[in-house]
Amino acid sequence: MNRSDDLRLPIKLDSTSNGEYAPIALTPLERQANAGAWSATQTAAQRTGMPRRKYLASVCGAAATLFAFDSVFAANGRSGGRFVIDPEAQFDPQVAQAAIGGDEFIFDVQLHHVNPAGAWRRPGNAWETALRAFQAANSCKETDPLTCLSREALVKDVFFDSDTSMAVLSHVPSTMANAPLTHEEALASKRVLDALDGTERLLVHAPVNPAEPGALDRMQAHAASVKVAGFKTYTQFDPDPQGPGGFWLDDEKLGLPLIEQARKLGVRNICVHKGIPLSPRGVQFAGCRDIGVVAKRYPDMNFIVYHAGFNPYRGEGAYQEHNGSGVDDLVNSLRANGIAPNANVYAELGTTWRIVMRNTDWAAHLMGKLLKHVGANNVLWGTDSIWYGSPQDQIQAFRAFQISESFQQRHGYPALTPALKRQVFGLNGARVYGVDAPAMRPKLRKDPVGKAKAEYLPQADPTFDTYGPRNRREFFALKRAEQFAVQA
Repeated sequence: MNRSDDLRLPIKLDSTSNGEYAPIALTPLERQANAGAWSATQTAAQRTGMPRRKYLASVCGAAATLFAFDSVFAANGRSGGRFVIDPEAQFDPQVAQAAIGGDEFIFDVQLHHVNPAGAWRRPGNAWETALRAFQAANSCKETDPLTCLSREALVKDVFFDSDTSMAVLSHVPSTMANAPLTHEEALASKRVLDALDGTERLLVHAPVNPAEPGALDRMQAHAASVKVAGFKTYTQFDPDPQGPGGFWLDDEKLGLPLIEQARKLGVRNICVHKGIPLSPRGVQFAGCRDIGVVAKRYPDMNFIVYHAGFNPYRGEGAYQEHNGSGVDDLVNSLRANGIAPNANVYAELGTTWRIVMRNTDWAAHLMGKLLKHVGANNVLWGTDSIWYGSPQDQIQAFRAFQISESFQQRHGYPALTPALKRQVFGLNGARVYGVDAPAMRPKLRKDPVGKAKAEYLPQADPTFDTYGPRNRREFFALKRAEQFAVQA
């Protein structure tokens, strides 16, 4: 590990935020789980005779961490979900690989990076100020900490240090002038990662803020420049500080014209941030009331709900019809409009899965409700990296996770079989984004990134760093800067 210390577990149970929600402090139980993992990994490293740092970077180190988490959670009454790990996985690499390894086609439909050398870093630019909150929080050892949020860092963290096969590069809520990654720069990243033979390892969203002048014209320009994987929008983002704070997708002035324009351009995927509230202003627009409405009106369009409507401040429990928050809000919208499971609404797991890893009962309810109501074919893997560093820990945790039989029987949740996990990891996303996964897999092993990874792995040097705000002070520094960004 290229850190000056070894005080990071390979499975990151911490308070890091992606900058969209206030960091949530670890509970006493979660701190106990981390302490248990530190003790377990120290003991296991001594037993195997491996140096502590080398052990933590091994598959056994990750398995031991998850085993310790599960032991602490289970001993304290969390029975709805489990990280199922054979105790021998702490010491035997083959047993560990069977528990948290795999050969799935993993298609991460939500990645981010910034351009540290972009024009947005000019003095006085709002996002330059905003991302300094990330600089204060992250543990990047480079002279310019934003280097750890760059394209090059993304390639290493995601494609070298995790089992991710393909990805979609997305955008943050911003005006076009202040964006820390422009659409043109996203396309440049795509060109770098795609192979000369036409193999596409990276797809790109095009950003759209319908309240910003010229938005529909920009949609047309984006679609003309490259095959757009989808249009990404934030219904709670409003560039006008005097405006309502957002919009609904079924709004006749903003939402419907956006959908109609995408439809006209032949782009079927409308990708919308829902659930995680960006700020108190316009918080109602983070809700999912409009999802079922537009899905019913446009059955030929796909509506991909980023973050699955999850509210990190409230968690997840069994479905309640009168609950207007989180996944229940999404389910209510689908039911009210007659949208059946596996129809044209999809739920994406970026940030959401990482948060519920801290509470296995939440995780069981979240996955159970999504698979039951949105559909086993319509839950998509996403991690919201690079804000959280490498997504490998999220991948390993999902491989080990199971919904308990008691929750399956009580709530009608499906079992998380290996076949179902393969769907979530990549096959569902491949279908909605038009990727031929079986044909793509052998190509990815031979493309420049695949070849470079094969050379890197024998001397793999992962970090377990995160790059987002980790406490409320850092978060509110970011929010103050973002308020300026809206006004600039």
